[in-house]
Amino acid sequence: MQHKEKGISLGILSIAMVSMAIILILALMKVYLSNQIYHESKKINLIEAEVAALKEEHSILQMNVEQLKYKSRITDTIFSMEENREITDAAEEEVPND
Repeated sequence: MQHKEKGISLGILSIAMVSMAIILILALMKVYLSNQIYHESKKINLIEAEVAALKEEHSILQMNVEQLKYKSRITDTIFSMEENREITDAAEEEVPND
């Protein structure tokens, strides 16, 4: 009668250890990649917020520029009208009355 050994052989143990090591490496890689993706997405969200703020600031500045252009045109027109009035008044003063 032969006595058969019960238990785990060295081959099965080594296969189990290699399998566990591969699973552990894959899990660590997944955690690392997920962590990197999370940090990159945080950076992207911050940059997108800055872009939105800069776009809003740009539109506000453009409105200010348009207001200043309008004000400048009105001021130039008023200044021109006053100059014309002064020239007309000066010309009328030079003309002798009969």
